[in-house]
Amino acid sequence: MSDIIIKLADSPKEFEAIEQIREVVFQKEQGVDRNLDFDGRDETSERLIASLNGTFIGTARIRYIDANLAKIERLAVLETARGYGIGKKLMLRALDIIKSKNIPEVVIHAQEYIKSLHEQIGFQQEGDVFEEAGIRHVKMRKLLE
Repeated sequence: MSDIIIKLADSPKEFEAIEQIREVVFQKEQGVDRNLDFDGRDETSERLIASLNGTFIGTARIRYIDANLAKIERLAVLETARGYGIGKKLMLRALDIIKSKNIPEVVIHAQEYIKSLHEQIGFQQEGDVFEEAGIRHVKMRKLLE
């Protein structure tokens, strides 16, 4: 898994791949309504795409709330590529991009079952578990140095 490339998506082919990955992971696997996933905010967000040997395998979205806060959303990795740290690599790349813009704080609504992934990279849970799209989530926050 050393040939993983994670970059900001910038082509129609990459945007189409992002949509397909999210359809598989969120709609088909998790039963999320398409209208909740594709909420009209993609065009105003930065989207990352992960590929391995030219095959697209994962994605995440960065949404800028204001000058001091960004939110990482829509983290998705295809089942065949899970267990190799792709999600963590996507998150770390997103954090680097946010930090480069001098934004000091990041929030996420993490699915509860992968909370430990986010804790490994410095996110801390805030508040109680809540449901979003019928899935248990936790709000987490990280201050960037």
